[in-house]
Amino acid sequence: MERVIHFAGGCFWGTEALFRRMEGVTAVTAGYANGSGPDRASYEAVCTGRTGFREAVRVDYDDAVISLPRLLFAFFASIDVETPNRQGPDVGSQYQTGVYWSDPADEAVIRSVAAVEAAGVPFFAVELKPLANFFPAEEHHQRYLEKHPRGYCHIAPWKLAALPDYPFSTENYGRPAKELLRAWREDREADR
Repeated sequence: MERVIHFAGGCFWGTEALFRRMEGVTAVTAGYANGSGPDRASYEAVCTGRTGFREAVRVDYDDAVISLPRLLFAFFASIDVETPNRQGPDVGSQYQTGVYWSDPADEAVIRSVAAVEAAGVPFFAVELKPLANFFPAEEHHQRYLEKHPRGYCHIAPWKLAALPDYPFSTENYGRPAKELLRAWREDREADR
């Protein structure tokens, strides 16, 4: 069944590129979430920091192929969960991280996974909210890193490559995603 979830992971270019690589994801749209309205949903307006919008991606996925916990794992492994209004060198309210749901049934899953992530850090800064609104970004922001392969991305290249291949299991997701991903990477490197 087709489902939708929205992630704000800092600059939307890298977040979009990550989710496009995930099997079971059927579409990814870069855009602006949970802000003050359609008349202020432009890159120039959002960059002022006065619109309330977050750079975000809409992820459409087939839940028969990929689960919401799997998507959340990839998201949390790719971001800094402790820093508000910043990811990498990008600073401003538009870079606030968040998970935004439109299906009320998703909230319990999101909060359960977020609790695992929050338990591993002294301060958890990721917004967890219902989706208020979402407006697609301008066309030149869509598939940006495909159009500009050497373009800027705050997500480490090794994470973009490794996360789609990570052998995810809901039963084993008892520690923060970054810890699990790092241990898996170290095991793979030790086997080489």
